[in-house]
Amino acid sequence: MPTIPPERAPLSDHSAPAPHQHREMAESFGSDAERYDRARPRYPDALVERIVAGSPGPDVLDVGCGTGIASRQFRAAGCRVLGVDADARMAGFARRDGLRAEVAPFESWDAGGRSFDAVVAAQTWHWIDPVAGAAKAASVLRPGGRLAVFWNVFRPSPEVAEVFAGIHRRVMPDAPVNPWAADASEGPLWARAADGMRRAGAFGEPERWSVGWERPYSRDEWLDQLPTSGLAGRLAPSALRELLTRTGAAVDAMGGGFTMRYAAVAVTAAIRTD
Repeated sequence: MPTIPPERAPLSDHSAPAPHQHREMAESFGSDAERYDRARPRYPDALVERIVAGSPGPDVLDVGCGTGIASRQFRAAGCRVLGVDADARMAGFARRDGLRAEVAPFESWDAGGRSFDAVVAAQTWHWIDPVAGAAKAASVLRPGGRLAVFWNVFRPSPEVAEVFAGIHRRVMPDAPVNPWAADASEGPLWARAADGMRRAGAFGEPERWSVGWERPYSRDEWLDQLPTSGLAGRLAPSALRELLTRTGAAVDAMGGGFTMRYAAVAVTAAIRTD
């Protein structure tokens, strides 16, 4: 499996603030937890199963568990799952389905002496300080335990990417990143996670695991998930309406739906045993 080269820029580079320095964006998702749980994409079973197989046992801590999307998938794979989330609204939603979820920022969460076979984070690790988070994970992992942080990454067709990039530029011209632009890259995100694991000093060399998958979307399904992104969720109401109107018209022009390709990418490392 490929390892991940160290990130060139230091983690403390103030010229480009890391996402975890703007955690208030992450803590805004609970304002519409129902939509978040309904519309956000799940993760491929193959990735969940690989993480489970690479861990020494079934006890999983889900960091930034949100409404419990990944927690439910790990539970279905036979794991005993505890979630932790900084947003009480999201944790409360997760508990509706019988999941255990505690409320605290992960870096300051009190494990109370508990330990786990795997610490996972689905679409949330960029909101965690990468070094402090990796060190905290190491402190609660059992011998041979695994830290696995993963994201669904858009891999649209060139035609879809071009249309969505143009809408993004028009509606959000000052956004720090255009996720649909040809030069957009998640590389720094993965490198930051891997360097955090290295700097924690407790893990073996991080690896990157990737599973490709795809999902067809109708117009309404795509518009339903748009406000659940960190950038769109913070738009002024008028700008959000424009984003939805222009995107809806674009999907209508595609025939009322399209297929989005994804890569589910994990950065993962096991506790060193030497």
